[in-house]
Amino acid sequence: MWTAAVAGASGYAGGEVVRLLCGHPELEVGALTAASSAGTRLGAVHPHLMPLADRVLQPTTPQTLAGHDVVFLALPHGASAAVAASLPDDVVVIDCGADFRLTSGQAWDEFYGTPYAGCWPYGLPELPLPSGAKRRGKLAGSRRVAVPGCYPTACTLALAPGLAGGVVSGDDIVIVAASGVSGAGKAAKAHLTGAEVMGSMSPYGVGGTHRHTPEIEQNLSAAAGLGDDAVKVSFTPTLAPMPRGILATCTARLSDGHGAGDVREAWERAYADEPFVHLLPEGQWPRTADVLGSNVVLVQVATDARTGRVVAVAAVDNLTKGTAGAAIQCANLALGLDETLGLPAVGVAP
Repeated sequence: MWTAAVAGASGYAGGEVVRLLCGHPELEVGALTAASSAGTRLGAVHPHLMPLADRVLQPTTPQTLAGHDVVFLALPHGASAAVAASLPDDVVVIDCGADFRLTSGQAWDEFYGTPYAGCWPYGLPELPLPSGAKRRGKLAGSRRVAVPGCYPTACTLALAPGLAGGVVSGDDIVIVAASGVSGAGKAAKAHLTGAEVMGSMSPYGVGGTHRHTPEIEQNLSAAAGLGDDAVKVSFTPTLAPMPRGILATCTARLSDGHGAGDVREAWERAYADEPFVHLLPEGQWPRTADVLGSNVVLVQVATDARTGRVVAVAAVDNLTKGTAGAAIQCANLALGLDETLGLPAVGVAP
């Protein structure tokens, strides 16, 4: 057994990491830490985590996190770097925040505005590359891993097969994605109250300002075998009246000389052996309800012959595969365990 600590266990992402750890046969839950909630019972902030309800949340200090084999950081953006620096090099550190995702310091400065901490191996194992390889090859044995953002997970896995296979162009990509309110975190915000959200959808981060934009571009550029900022996307996120889930609708221009058959083949080839990314049968479209609580991404693709564009749609649970499930998946790879260990591939319905 390995021991795992969770820093930021009082938040939505941290609580989801703890939920998944409770069912992991090789990882034992160690210290659970928080900031303002330190000293509180876990059951007071996460009543659904009944097996650990009497655990007391501890302060997030190097002393509290010491002695664990794995440390999951579910902290606000900009807070992970200092904590990670205090941990020994032989500890597996999985960061669920954005601190180490971007390879470009300039992009970090533009979208986050805090000191750039560098980049770690990027934790999207299924990301297809032009060589036919996947990103997971860089994760086995890693001691530091940056977990992807929830929007980039959905958008990247929706479109990457087309770029890796050369059947879509990277010069005209438009993405509109809807997310549940848990994506905004657990802190109280007036515009996220039930009265404001119920029965209403609204856009935000309009005009290329959302912080996940450079991460999506970085991933799609890698899939295309180009420089980090070679692919540009027009990305518009929207807020949907649901607790969790993301539905990303992505369109790109069909490359010259390719047709619908080439498109379908590229996606089938990319995900044929993936345990957590499923290309649906033709005519069946992803729904957020079908991935609730699972580590699965559902994908569908179609060709709009009239406009010469490809439409790819992905659904993901933003807290499971979009954050905590990806963190567990990366920890499994880093520790040399079966990648699927402790991760649900079955959703909850209705």
